[in-house]
Amino acid sequence: MSPRQRMINLMYIVLTAMLALNVSSDVLNGFNQVHEGLHRTNLNMSAKNDVQFHYLKELYEKNPAKTGPWYEKGVRLRNESSSLFNTIDSLKTEIARQADGPEGDFTAIVNLDDLEAASVTMLNPTSNHGRKLKKKVEGYRTFVAGLIADSAKRKAVIEMLSTDVAAAPGTIGPVSWENKMFDNMPAVAAVTLLTKLQNDIRQAESEALSNLITNVDIGDVRVNELNAYVIPNSNMVMRGGKYTASIVLAAIDTTQRPTVYVNGSKLANDRGLLEITAGSVGSHDYSGYIEVARGDGTIAKHPFSSSYTVMEPMATISATMMNVLYAGIDNPISISVPGVPMNAVNATMTNGTLTRSGDHWVAHSGKVGTEAVISVSAQIDGRSQQVGSMTFRVRKLPDPTPFIPVKDAQGNPVQYKGSPKKISKAALMAAENLGAAIDDDILNVTYSVVSFSTVFYDSMGNAIPEVSNGAAFSTRQKEQFKRLKPGRSFFISNVKAKGPDGITRDIPAMEVALN
Repeated sequence: MSPRQRMINLMYIVLTAMLALNVSSDVLNGFNQVHEGLHRTNLNMSAKNDVQFHYLKELYEKNPAKTGPWYEKGVRLRNESSSLFNTIDSLKTEIARQADGPEGDFTAIVNLDDLEAASVTMLNPTSNHGRKLKKKVEGYRTFVAGLIADSAKRKAVIEMLSTDVAAAPGTIGPVSWENKMFDNMPAVAAVTLLTKLQNDIRQAESEALSNLITNVDIGDVRVNELNAYVIPNSNMVMRGGKYTASIVLAAIDTTQRPTVYVNGSKLANDRGLLEITAGSVGSHDYSGYIEVARGDGTIAKHPFSSSYTVMEPMATISATMMNVLYAGIDNPISISVPGVPMNAVNATMTNGTLTRSGDHWVAHSGKVGTEAVISVSAQIDGRSQQVGSMTFRVRKLPDPTPFIPVKDAQGNPVQYKGSPKKISKAALMAAENLGAAIDDDILNVTYSVVSFSTVFYDSMGNAIPEVSNGAAFSTRQKEQFKRLKPGRSFFISNVKAKGPDGITRDIPAMEVALN
């Protein structure tokens, strides 16, 4: 080959190399147009995100307790997004100044085909801007993905902000994200890629903000019917008391009724109607919870507890002329206030004492001939209130009946109260004393016999009186018992007995007849 031909071939080779190193102006202008479009999109996305954040802020101002957690995440999201966005803006400015000088502007790059500006700025081992940017993008990607609940949208955001790169055909070994982005890349192309990254950041921010706004109401229960209810504390009010009721607006979803559990058992109906058959008397507590489906499909449990009081059916019947208390004994008194549990009822008494015995009361009156007033109060609506009173006359106890305590054929103690019934001589001889008591099935009161006399009659019809030894039969009386013949009788008279009221009285005589 001639030297001339060699020279021509060498010139072709140099020309081809020069053509390969230069990028077509059409391609560079295309990058410029793409950059302008992405820049406009970023402005629009930023405006949209501003609107979403302001809406979230308004929700927070209206209801801080409900929106607080989501608003705090929104504030952090805005700060993280703006920080990364501004970092990329500063890198774009630095690339433009590296290509065009100190006055360089990334929105109007002059040396579009500068292949050194991006590499010097982003791949400089001293500054490591490219590697630092990659770490920031990866950190932001992890943060923003955690704010998106929808798995499909979260996956899209992760892929959009991915820094994983595949090796180009013909290359050996792994290629870093920063090298692929900025190595031997025209200045306008590097700026365009960074603007595209900013666009991805705004897109991810928008998805996260939408999810935060949705989460504010996602746990709310959806309803389609509103009803007004009056819930009284009690339907029965006493004079002087207060009728208290809560007037509420209840919202329900007729398409999806809540599930109600009471004391661990599910209600058989879907209307929340609780029916309990009243059993034992007293106060009864119950508790449970209501399960309601939220908008996101989760179940919310709302606990509740209440109580009710069961009372015996009652009617108060009293004879006005018989309002009597007997002095000296325990008079049982029944006191109740309809609608009020027994433990909330109190009572006092004048001219005597009144004590509680379980659900009953015992009145111990004072002086005979006076009056005793029993006053009743009850705890109603948290305060003590007088609910009634009754006046009783205090009378002395009726006279008792004398009897001889003996034993029947089976050895059981019985009371012999005289003729027309008869007593065996053996039973009479076994008797030790005379007793006296009231046992008319209304009052059962035992008296102490102070003294008595026996009157026997001899064969001539003469009366032979004998005096007792207190309540016991005296020796002379016992001797007279031995002399009695079957079918004969004698009298017990002048009986004096003392009652629990402290009054000693004369009681009627009794005739004792032998078998």
